[in-house]
Amino acid sequence: MSFLTRLFGRQPDPRETWRPLWHTLVGTAREEHWYATRGAADTLDGRFDMISMLTALFMLRLESEHDADAHGVSAAARLTELFVEDMEGQMREAGIGDPTVGKMMGRMMATLGGRAGALRNALAQEDDAPLAALVVRNMHLSDEEHGPARMAAGLRALHARLARTDFATLQRGDIAA
Repeated sequence: MSFLTRLFGRQPDPRETWRPLWHTLVGTAREEHWYATRGAADTLDGRFDMISMLTALFMLRLESEHDADAHGVSAAARLTELFVEDMEGQMREAGIGDPTVGKMMGRMMATLGGRAGALRNALAQEDDAPLAALVVRNMHLSDEEHGPARMAAGLRALHARLARTDFATLQRGDIAA
């Protein structure tokens, strides 16, 4: 233990407060219905699509918190940091080296930001057609005929569940039924 650490103590990692929600998000993205019923491709790319789409969806919910400046935006940032940590760890486990990891993380962050913006716009529409079009543009699907509409319905349903879940409950990693 260094002198400064003993003197000033360790500051808790602010991401840890949101790790339960991250684990819930990952578990939700792995649920069978996204792949068997809603048409997500059960491949590496399809799984990344689900994680990034749900991360964007959860970020939008956190950012919508009434006191967004104090809580919601920083919570969304922490969730994004957990996404980066997890994706970077997965790439390193796969044996991908430092120069490539940096480039791939840049692309993943651009993907995440683009999905968040597109989701915000599509979810603001009452009709699921813009959401289904977003799915076609942004996801690898195993069922390209029915998958976009089914995926759009699933994303909208999860969006509604997240909206019904209060901030403290989300922080614990729970989502309303």
